[in-house]
Amino acid sequence: MFAPVYLDHNATTPADPAVVEAMLPWLATRFGNASSRHEYGRAARRAVDEARSQVAAAVGAHSTEVVFTSGGSEANNLLIKGAAACLKPGLLAVSAIEHPCVIRPGQQLVRRGWVVQELAVDSLGRVDPGRFEAVMAQKPKIVSVMLANNETGVLQDIERLAERARSAGACFHTDAVQAIGKVAVDFRRLNAAGVQALTLSAHKLGGPKGAAALVLDKRVDVEPLIAGGGHERGLRSGTENVAAIVGFGLACELAVGRRADLARRLLGLRRQLECGLLACGATIFGQQAAERLPNTVYFAFPELDGETLVGKLDRAGYAVASGAACSSANPEPSHVLRAMGVSPELARGAVRVSLGGDNTQEQIDGFLCTLQATVARLQHLTAMSV
Repeated sequence: MFAPVYLDHNATTPADPAVVEAMLPWLATRFGNASSRHEYGRAARRAVDEARSQVAAAVGAHSTEVVFTSGGSEANNLLIKGAAACLKPGLLAVSAIEHPCVIRPGQQLVRRGWVVQELAVDSLGRVDPGRFEAVMAQKPKIVSVMLANNETGVLQDIERLAERARSAGACFHTDAVQAIGKVAVDFRRLNAAGVQALTLSAHKLGGPKGAAALVLDKRVDVEPLIAGGGHERGLRSGTENVAAIVGFGLACELAVGRRADLARRLLGLRRQLECGLLACGATIFGQQAAERLPNTVYFAFPELDGETLVGKLDRAGYAVASGAACSSANPEPSHVLRAMGVSPELARGAVRVSLGGDNTQEQIDGFLCTLQATVARLQHLTAMSV
């Protein structure tokens, strides 16, 4: 099988071999239902409990605050819709750069009488303090601002925002799916500032797909999306995916242990990549932000289509992502870049590189050489068509 160099770790990460090995018994001989009262079930329950403790330890939470779900999208929906169901309709405030699994649940709540306001960001993708203050003055009931953006890698000052939201009486949630394993995430510290819920996902940090968690302050009332046998403190019914949960727990433990060294190495690769991109004439989005993920670079070349560039690079041996959220009928530029004030023309050219632990300096050199040649060919074709 043709295997391009993988440069799309914000989309998903390869499962760590140790994680796969830890999961295998729970897919074979240790197949018990964690709710069963015989030894097979008790063994599965012990495994789930251990994984819950590992996930909690990775973010400084208590194990009783960890609610397992099937993915980050479900966890975000559980908080947004579940908290809203326990409140009288009011104002929901979400940042303009949130993942669709936060924005779209908010849009659904409008049909139930809620009002949704977007929190504007500046040209670097940071929540605008003036706009945030104006929305907080309206006393929102729920506020959701992601810790790290999946496209630009820009980090928000979550503690400051949460403190202000708490003074306004809001329940504050942050999507930390992209942050854990790349930057320090401390739920206890965030909770002290006013963060009451935080989302994590296994497959973003070397774990399997199909496991995630909502880390939830137990003082927050949330109505479950899925009713049934009362699993996960009654907040998420359904037989636990023991193998995936076991993998999630170990992935968290490994990622946090490696984080500092990995972040230093990724930062070096990111600087190498960005120097090469600027030399090629690229625009790098959010580059001047004080705080960014160490692995993420989001860029575009004027008058070049991002989807076309991604396809050419894939065929040349490099797997990267386009910034466009495309449908076959109506390709649209990234809503994140639109919120940052980037022109639609430049936004349509957006390409994201997100680095991982297996990437090397040699791969970055090869990517830059291939990119430069590919961009030159596309620019030549564009010039000929004018």
